[in-house]
Amino acid sequence: MARKLAVSLISLALAACAVTPQRPLDAEPLRQGDAAIQAMIDKQQMPGGVWWIEREGQSHHRAYGQRALYPAPEVADEATIYDAASLTKVVVTAPLVQLLREQGKLEIDAPLQRYLPGCGNESWRGISLRHLLTHTAGLPPGMGAKLANGEIWSGSNGALSQACSQKLRAAPGAQFVYSDIGFILLGMVIERVGEAPLDQQARQLLFAPLGMADSGYQPLRNGLAVSRIAPTEKLADGEILRGVVHDPTARRMCGMAGHAGLFTTSSDLARYARMLLAGGLLPDGRRFLSEESVALLSRPQSPPELKEKRGLGFDIDTPFSRPRGKLYPKTSFGHTGFTGCAFWLDPGSRSFTILLANRVHQGGPTNTLPLYEQLGTLAAQAAGLRAEAVVAPR
Repeated sequence: MARKLAVSLISLALAACAVTPQRPLDAEPLRQGDAAIQAMIDKQQMPGGVWWIEREGQSHHRAYGQRALYPAPEVADEATIYDAASLTKVVVTAPLVQLLREQGKLEIDAPLQRYLPGCGNESWRGISLRHLLTHTAGLPPGMGAKLANGEIWSGSNGALSQACSQKLRAAPGAQFVYSDIGFILLGMVIERVGEAPLDQQARQLLFAPLGMADSGYQPLRNGLAVSRIAPTEKLADGEILRGVVHDPTARRMCGMAGHAGLFTTSSDLARYARMLLAGGLLPDGRRFLSEESVALLSRPQSPPELKEKRGLGFDIDTPFSRPRGKLYPKTSFGHTGFTGCAFWLDPGSRSFTILLANRVHQGGPTNTLPLYEQLGTLAAQAAGLRAEAVVAPR
């Protein structure tokens, strides 16, 4: 009798530990998403791309169209490496800031001038790292006309001088202005505090532990095949940028900056997304980021009097939040990239959507912003969200 009871208890324990199969993603929104991407390709708004949507291990991912149009057509595949543009801000710079914070090497509310002495004038004294991370430092969007001569900065001093000479548009904390300059400065803070180049810290502290083998700066110098990299812009002299960062300011910084320069794949970004939705845990249960760091990255940290809501890196509710679509709640978060990239995550449904593309390779004016919103809505539908299920933000 005791033996039978023991066997029954073991059976019950095993049954309790069994994983309940997840409901598959809804097929119709996925079909509509495929059609929406193809329509954008047909309208010559992008040559191709990769779309990835996932919820609790159930995923839909595929490549579309062409990786390159010229000098000869090349079919896109899921191994294609894309210039992720401003996704650099939230995949490299923001998490590195949190890792250094966890190590006690920097404080989010400390003044910028503690880490970059002499940067800016007297009006900069109130700028903290929090202001830079939430785009509320009062800095202009970019360097502007100061870059007209096209020089290459062989080190960070030239870029630092240009960034620190900018005139503030508003008092720190008073206004939301999306600014590359703020993240350029954050990249320099990371290098000084971490005592190593930005690309080295990204590789050792982020990409290696996360298994993001195809992600990094300067892909051609890191052994990645040029044939896998989606080219971007064709310059006036006929040169096609391939494996060289598209963002002109990052290019002048030799391709390594806090605001742009990341090259990555959809599968690598999916690894990063799973870690965030797991509260900072890796698939094997090891902790990568603390729960506090994940919360700081993904929950509102902007000055409370501002209507625009940003985490310490991620976009939550601003005019740039198109990838949220019409169904993901305002507790979701993400970011976009100028080259044609969108990345959005929803902790509530434990789902995420990724679009990587190289719209700037198409030539002429292109606009993929409507596609971001469309795919965000369809991704939420595929993950099971419906309009009546969306809770209004408090």
